[in-house]
Amino acid sequence: MEFYQIIKKPLITEKSTLLRETSRQYLFEVDRRASKYQIASAVESLFRVNVEQVRTLIVRGKLKRVGKSFGKRSNYKKAFVTLKEGNKIDFFEGV
Repeated sequence: MEFYQIIKKPLITEKSTLLRETSRQYLFEVDRRASKYQIASAVESLFRVNVEQVRTLIVRGKLKRVGKSFGKRSNYKKAFVTLKEGNKIDFFEGV
């Protein structure tokens, strides 16, 4: 897989902002088939930083109702990427 296929988008929430400021962790939505090693190498090559640790989880989609019918949002995989001391991703600064 290409690096741009592994990392789908950054997750910018209140929790991710707090984690970024306190513990050098960045959140990304990643491809469901990607391994931790692939995620780490994709972040290192795309943002030119050193990755210390990658933790992943699968977020289950919520059930949503529109009128009488029910639908379900898609499941997706979330990655918590911890960077080594002194590294940061400038993409998130100013957001």
